Amino acid sequence: MSYSVGQVSAYAGVTVRTLHHYDKSRLLSPSERSPAGYRLYGDADLARLQQILFYRELGFSLDEIAAILKDPQANAVEQLRVRQRQLHAEIARLQRLAEVAERAIEVQRTGVSLTPQERFEVFGEITFDLSYATEAELKWADSEGQRESMARAAAHTKEDWRRLMSEASAWRAELLAAFDEGEPSDGERAMDLAEEHRLHISRWFTSCPPGMHLRIADDFVADPRAFALVVPPSQQRPGLAAYTRRAVRANASRHAGSRTERQEEEH
Repeated sequence: MSYSVGQVSAYAGVTVRTLHHYDKSRLLSPSERSPAGYRLYGDADLARLQQILFYRELGFSLDEIAAILKDPQANAVEQLRVRQRQLHAEIARLQRLAEVAERAIEVQRTGVSLTPQERFEVFGEITFDLSYATEAELKWADSEGQRESMARAAAHTKEDWRRLMSEASAWRAELLAAFDEGEPSDGERAMDLAEEHRLHISRWFTSCPPGMHLRIADDFVADPRAFALVVPPSQQRPGLAAYTRRAVRANASRHAGSRTERQEEEH
């Protein structure tokens, strides 16, 4: 059975111009001509066209396709292996781009009103994973504290963020020193550091009573992304997140004790 160029074009989803180009380049020449000189394609031609379209979909050039079809047994397997490696590399590249796009979306959702360059300058390693902040914003969207935190974050200027991150960096250095020097997590030094962190949150984002601070500290251990917003992975030590949570708990207990003492004095 023979098919006109128009029929083949409709069947295969390619343009008539493309079929003419394949003919001129001798990649696919119709096996017949009508008495009027029109191209007519047979079943074998359609089978060859299917192969051409398959290799084209994989990204092979027309010259490469011609070489494969000229001697399929000698060329197809190796060519396909090469293309497979190329496709895997492209998939990995696109995955990386998708991750970059996702981070960009996450940063936008946090309400941090800085340009990408300013974010990098101000946050450094902390910018590498803001997905936790995004999930927190979505999870606690109905929380008054979360709304206040996002509103205040959005209102911070570049200089505000510089001061905030400088303050956080100094605190982080003190925390690492206390941990490395073997200070007990329920000792005065560690509890004071926990209190500084609680006040830092209150100063820059939202009121953070000890109970809220405990919930934040629980996330330090439960979700690595939460602790990465406080201590970048490159500076972390094994057990540091748990140490910080214990210090926060000890500080919360200290606050509870102080309240009890005040109540007893009042009575």
